[in-house]
Amino acid sequence: MAAAPSTYAGAADVVAVLVLLTEFAMLRAPLLRSQVRLYAFQSLVVTALAVDIAVVRHVGDLYALAIVSFVLKVVLVPGLVLRLLGDADTDLAGSSVLGVASMILIALAVSAFGFFAVGSLQVHSAALPTTALAIAAAVILVAFVLIILRADVVSQAIGFFSLENGVSVASLVVAAGLPLVVEVAFLFDLLVAVVVFGVIMRVHHDRAKTLSTKKLDRLKG
Repeated sequence: MAAAPSTYAGAADVVAVLVLLTEFAMLRAPLLRSQVRLYAFQSLVVTALAVDIAVVRHVGDLYALAIVSFVLKVVLVPGLVLRLLGDADTDLAGSSVLGVASMILIALAVSAFGFFAVGSLQVHSAALPTTALAIAAAVILVAFVLIILRADVVSQAIGFFSLENGVSVASLVVAAGLPLVVEVAFLFDLLVAVVVFGVIMRVHHDRAKTLSTKKLDRLKG
């Protein structure tokens, strides 16, 4: 008989499920501000996972990582994007060729693929929440769906930022003991991406007077 999951593994699984559900909520959210708030909640959940792992595994560096993650991903990034949305004076997410129902079905398919693909690797360890790792892979794939199928700059940026949350969940459950400098380097990459996307949002809106990327499709060869 299989052993019952530990409290730590159960908490990691719950956090991973919340992150995945939030990703689906972003995909179907009609308002850009709702997507930003969902991203802030998702980042808060990932930060809580870092604190939980720090307590259970006695990894002191994760407390510092949780603080930096909270300040950057829960406060600064959502605040910056909301400010850009205020300057752009628009709040509707760009629609794609597919409807919301079709996008959700595609996201369900790719998330199932990611979950079972990681599960088929037969990675087992007493210290590794395998289910949380598989769900993190599903989060990453659904984030790609958000980036590809949503036709506005903000949704694509939020998709990229939430993809990083999926990577964070995977790295926390697989290698929580990474040196702090390595963990902070990931967040620095996110900060660079925020600056780049912020410039893209502002320049694109100033030139096209919209955040939609549909007109850019004409540049396809």
